Amino acid sequence: MSHPIEHPNQFALLRQRRFAPFFWTQFLGAGNDNLFKFAFTVLVTYQLQVAWLPPSLAGLAIGALFILPFLLFSATSGQLTDKHDKTAVIRFVKNLEIGIMVLAGVGFMTQQVGVLLGCVFLMGLHSTLFGPVKFAYLPQHLTERELTGGNGMVEMGTFVAILLGNVAGGLLIAVPGTGPTLVAVSCLALAVLGRVTAQQVPASPATDPGLRINWNPVTETVRNLKLAHGNIVVFRSLLGISWMWFFGAVFLSNFPVFAKDVLHGDEKVASLLLVVFSVGIGVGSLLCEVLSKRHVEIGLVPAGAIGMSVFGIDLYFASSGLPASATLTVGQFLSQPAHWRVLVDLALLSASAGLYSVPMYALIQLRSQPTHRARIIAANNILNALFMIVSAVAAGAMLKSGFTVPQVFLATAVANVVVGAYIFLLVPEYLLRFVAFIATRCLYRFKVRGDEHLPTEGAAIVVANHVSFVDAIVLMAASPRPIRFIMDHRIFQVPVLGWLFRLAKAIPIAPQKEDPAAYAAAFEAADRVLAEGDLLGIFPEGGITRDGELQPFKGGVMKILERRPVPVVPVALQNLWGSYFSRVEGGTAMVRPFRRGVFSRVGLVAGPALLPAEVSPEALRTRVAGLLHS
Repeated sequence: MSHPIEHPNQFALLRQRRFAPFFWTQFLGAGNDNLFKFAFTVLVTYQLQVAWLPPSLAGLAIGALFILPFLLFSATSGQLTDKHDKTAVIRFVKNLEIGIMVLAGVGFMTQQVGVLLGCVFLMGLHSTLFGPVKFAYLPQHLTERELTGGNGMVEMGTFVAILLGNVAGGLLIAVPGTGPTLVAVSCLALAVLGRVTAQQVPASPATDPGLRINWNPVTETVRNLKLAHGNIVVFRSLLGISWMWFFGAVFLSNFPVFAKDVLHGDEKVASLLLVVFSVGIGVGSLLCEVLSKRHVEIGLVPAGAIGMSVFGIDLYFASSGLPASATLTVGQFLSQPAHWRVLVDLALLSASAGLYSVPMYALIQLRSQPTHRARIIAANNILNALFMIVSAVAAGAMLKSGFTVPQVFLATAVANVVVGAYIFLLVPEYLLRFVAFIATRCLYRFKVRGDEHLPTEGAAIVVANHVSFVDAIVLMAASPRPIRFIMDHRIFQVPVLGWLFRLAKAIPIAPQKEDPAAYAAAFEAADRVLAEGDLLGIFPEGGITRDGELQPFKGGVMKILERRPVPVVPVALQNLWGSYFSRVEGGTAMVRPFRRGVFSRVGLVAGPALLPAEVSPEALRTRVAGLLHS
């Protein structure tokens, strides 16, 4: 769905009906989930004596019951979301939540633990049904430029709601005499308020209304995973997100023990760790739009993964060897400088997790086929639940075998290095975008204009002037999706850059007289790129300029268009001449680092696409020259 109105930042979406009611609906739902669960956990841990549910198992049992519906019903919920109007599904889910909270209110006021356990399962079902809607709704109402910011807002809102729900649940249930009643009233009030906001969510038409529902959860789960595997970048991104939930679950589940046995703090110190972690996730999620300049910038994912490992490892060193002491209050805990390092590590670790997850979610939404996007999200929910269960088992086994909590954190951070390297080598697009992100943020001050002309879908050819050895990297940083480049075969012999371009699956081309077979193979490969609906990048000058001037354009683009007529987008790279990577001194490049200092200005200007019938080498050169001096 296209929305021509531009907004200054992600917070402006909260004034838009297409986003605000949905945001508050999911915010209230997440808050209610956690208020209910935490209040119930405190009730059976501190206030009730239930022989068949000892306090040591209460948290585990409640968590397992809540996750179980994700395994059983995610596949079905994904189908329902693809088949029906998403707004109708949202309102049904909120009606269900009101009914569950009425039943939970009875359970709290009569202190029927069995009823409340049943409500935990039903609230898990409520979240299972809402999960695919939550992420399939956004790409239907937000543009590509808004998708990262929208996901950041939702991720931030979810963790803030979790935090507030836990705090409210703990405070309300602790009120002497009236605690259970206050919790019951609050849960019902949040459910009703969520239904009110859901009524304002705009219509979201079904993407696959003819879908026949397969009610068998096992076969449909297998089918959804195969469906996700059909797009290998999407599938491996699903695994990357599930790993993030594994990673986060290890830390979150061990905060109470970490606070008590390692930091020697009371239960409020454990709550402080949760606050810092939640705020960190929220800040990292919101930073994604700023750092990505309002595009889906998956180059942030490796940056987030590096931060998760670096600060996770430092958390081990910061928390190891802390002297034993009497139980510390929050004030006493904060008065010791060593503890501030722990909190900073935790804040930066969680902010890195936000940087890691938001672009991955946005990529999945952008690259999944709209007709089965919700089923892809459902597959992700299934994987998330499985990874969280495995994380609990793995962390429990390590603790039982004698590992300390800091050692568990260290092992998880080191494992993150291995998993990150594995994912980024399997899906080199992440690594390439990271390199492009670093180059255009750290080596240069990069300004992009006209990027709305770079297509977010469909086949097209991007033509640009050729100024330096990093032109392709600069173009990658500006494009909302991958570009396959045709490049002079000699550039593949340049150390490091040659490896990067091979990783990017760039297409080597040699002059026809020099190597006719390589010349023909390049055009065959270019045609396959366009046939698959992807972007093809060409530098029609045929080589890097030696004097900074725009050279005549060669006719290779015409040969490609004869076989596959697609739009052609002219692009001009500005101010790269004279930089370290351009040929200046005696026709050589990469001779003097920092030739123009640090953070020198470079730019990219994209112009409107030309139709195939309008294209000629001269016309393209004229367009690029005009953009070059704009």
